[in-house]
Amino acid sequence: MKILFSLCLFLLGSLAGFSQENSRDTLRILCYNIHYGQGNDGVYELERLAEVIRESKPDIVALQEVDVVVERSGKVHQARKLGELTGMAVRYGPTQHYQGGLYGNAVLTNLPILDVLIHPLPYTEATPEKTTYPRAAIAVTVKGPEGNPVRFISTHFQHNVEEDRIEQAKAINQLFAGDEIPSILAGDMNAVPGSEPINLLEKKWIHAGKEPFAPTAPSKDPRSRIDYIFYRPASSFEVISEKVIDEPMASDHCPVFSELKLRPSN
Repeated sequence: MKILFSLCLFLLGSLAGFSQENSRDTLRILCYNIHYGQGNDGVYELERLAEVIRESKPDIVALQEVDVVVERSGKVHQARKLGELTGMAVRYGPTQHYQGGLYGNAVLTNLPILDVLIHPLPYTEATPEKTTYPRAAIAVTVKGPEGNPVRFISTHFQHNVEEDRIEQAKAINQLFAGDEIPSILAGDMNAVPGSEPINLLEKKWIHAGKEPFAPTAPSKDPRSRIDYIFYRPASSFEVISEKVIDEPMASDHCPVFSELKLRPSN
């Protein structure tokens, strides 16, 4: 049975394919900037994005650049449609109005959802000389292995203002790194390893992978690592695997995958 519903202006989504409590002690994580459904061939095709997602068999997915009833992408509710195509529950976190609809981040999961919060992030207002966009983070708390709550955050930092990215990293740390709840942060940070935004995040978060960092963008010929999966606290997780998935067509970013083992709480 499928239930479609909306949760006020800032929470749109659909409920599909809820699983029972996760009996494994690992979480399969995917982070994917989907370029509002447009592939490198210029075609808007959610089915091939869903196929990429399904192939990794994730428990939870962070999506960025998700359109909801936006004119450019055919007024499709992309968050709801991807939930239907993958059989996963979806929660949507809009960051702005755009072309008659909404644009923002989303989370897909097959785990029971306990809580959803959407947090605006600081950003510089656009000017005639420079186009910027509002930014936010959507935090979904799920019932993870052995029934333990796990907080999962999907976000997307500013693309063209370094100071915005720095302030957004600081805000993420203030919002989500002040407690001991097992947390996973995934998103397009628009910042390369060693840059100040990533250095700020790594003061509080651990990268779910090993150096050297494989590039994620552009997907046809990746040269820069700007998409990441982090976790905290260090004692809560063990990295089983991490990789950048070679997918050159469905989006202009390659997805990032990680499998994390949730350690028993004290």
